[in-house]
Amino acid sequence: MTSIAPWFLLAHGAGAGSDSAWMVRWRGYLETLGEVVVFDYPYVQAGRRRPDPLPRLLEAHARALEEARTSRRGAPVLVGKSLGGRVGCHLALERSVGAIVCLGYPLVSPSARRAQAQGRPPPPLRDRVLLELTTPILFVQGTRDPLCPLEELERTSARMRAPHELHVVPTGDHSLIATKTHLAAQGITQETLDRAALGSIRSFLARHLDAGAADR
Repeated sequence: MTSIAPWFLLAHGAGAGSDSAWMVRWRGYLETLGEVVVFDYPYVQAGRRRPDPLPRLLEAHARALEEARTSRRGAPVLVGKSLGGRVGCHLALERSVGAIVCLGYPLVSPSARRAQAQGRPPPPLRDRVLLELTTPILFVQGTRDPLCPLEELERTSARMRAPHELHVVPTGDHSLIATKTHLAAQGITQETLDRAALGSIRSFLARHLDAGAADR
């Protein structure tokens, strides 16, 4: 059977839309693996800064997926930066997709640090959707990401049912950007680290996408 290349539905994070420099760069990387479709959530389309409630985000994400599916074959892969990855995980509970790639999963709510500073109990981890997943998922995470401490992700991963893998970006922040000190010490560039992550995505998909996923 001839394999069909996957295609990607790439969702942006909370702070910027699909036309941000970060998203444009990662769209270019992913296009070396397959076709990439991007979209904007309603709040970005309306020019607002505050993200929509999860149900509306999920509705928009599902609509973008179904519209893209009408003219494409192959296994859709949901890729998302932060918020986009989290919403993609929720969508994978409702729609059959080939795989999920989270570029900086927001396991910890941004409000957790404010709660800690104010002496209030922090909100719960955003781990429930991960524990319910059965779709293969790859986490690409920076070691300096305050929204996803790797020790918390490790504890969550140990309870997950879905096949899961982790690619770590040394000194990477929530946007996977490494420190200048680390880059200089290693004699590398940010692109070097980005392409290493892309290589992990390629390998992950080769392991977890099968021919049957093409028609899901």
